[in-house]
Amino acid sequence: MDPIRNPYAPGAGQRPPELAGRDEQLRAFDVVLERVARGRPERSLVLTGLRGVGKTVLLNALRSQAVRKGWGTGKLEARPDQHLRRPLSSALHQAVRELAHPETDQSDHVLGVLRAFAQREAGPQAKLRDQWSPGIDVPAARGRADSGDIEIDLVELLTDVGGLAADLGKGVGVFLDEMQDLGPDDVSALCAACHEISQTGLPVIVVGAGLPHLPAVLSASKSYSERLFSYQRIDRLDRAEADRALTAPAGEEEATFTDDALTAMYDATGGYPYFVQAYGKTVWDVAPRSPITVDDVAVAAPEAERELAVGFFGSRFERATPGEREYLHAMADAAGDEVDAVGSVPTADVAAVLGKKPQSLSPARDSLLKKGLIYSGERGRIAFTVPHFGRFLRSR
Repeated sequence: MDPIRNPYAPGAGQRPPELAGRDEQLRAFDVVLERVARGRPERSLVLTGLRGVGKTVLLNALRSQAVRKGWGTGKLEARPDQHLRRPLSSALHQAVRELAHPETDQSDHVLGVLRAFAQREAGPQAKLRDQWSPGIDVPAARGRADSGDIEIDLVELLTDVGGLAADLGKGVGVFLDEMQDLGPDDVSALCAACHEISQTGLPVIVVGAGLPHLPAVLSASKSYSERLFSYQRIDRLDRAEADRALTAPAGEEEATFTDDALTAMYDATGGYPYFVQAYGKTVWDVAPRSPITVDDVAVAAPEAERELAVGFFGSRFERATPGEREYLHAMADAAGDEVDAVGSVPTADVAAVLGKKPQSLSPARDSLLKKGLIYSGERGRIAFTVPHFGRFLRSR
């Protein structure tokens, strides 16, 4: 098969040629956009799932839908070592520019508030290199979104940005990836702002994406977050959609898969979108001709697994210290044959495998949680954030 015509796209956040299995979410979001723009009540949206299921891809697709509707949009990625003010300011600056409000005075007022919100983090005596410089020419507003209380300031900022969008009969969407990495104060402020905006009916929504424990993070911050957001679990593809993700792009290149080959591909990938693309790319390059057969899959599988072991699994494993790696291996052993069922295991079982007390393993566990290699969806239990990670560890 011609590698130049290879249609598959394994990459972090890279949209696959066929966005299979997400039609329901895309249709539902179109309804949300129309309702919000018309002043109808709608909740902000939170996408959750393991790494490699396509949360970022779907987040980008939803943003594209908002852009096509004429909305102002901005995207940011949360980081554990960064506060919310600056990246959110950049995202909202882009959203205001996309709205292109015809009345300069109103637009300049909002930009001034936006600048005040961003610069409040650095403080009035900050050095030039520490000051936010987004290319806003208007001076920072005074007495609006500059109190220093992130919760108050964010409510005021989103109120002004939402009013600008409402004038045009449009909306503003903030698309926030890796949402679980927000600091406690920023999570609380974002929840409070979404709560306030939803009560006023302004056309502003937040679409967040994060790991499976994100709902617990939000709930711990504000009890009403359980009702504030619409939660959607993004999971692996079923057999029909996984087949579609492979056959539709191949069909565009006048190639096909045999039924046995598709069965073998699903067995190997488990229906996880990233793995579907990774195996698809390798199998295409290995196969001599169309149709792609089960023998081609068998030949390509070791190469695909080697690439995943280096890029997808290995890069994450290398971030762990020797003590943390020992903990990860113990998790895989504690899970046993269920390691690829993406289930959680009791922390007590991990301690038993290592022959240590659970309390003595707290530092390693907490460090792995911060690095995003594991997560805890419920007290006393942990799970890998990456599908098939346990299988990778057991093979080493």
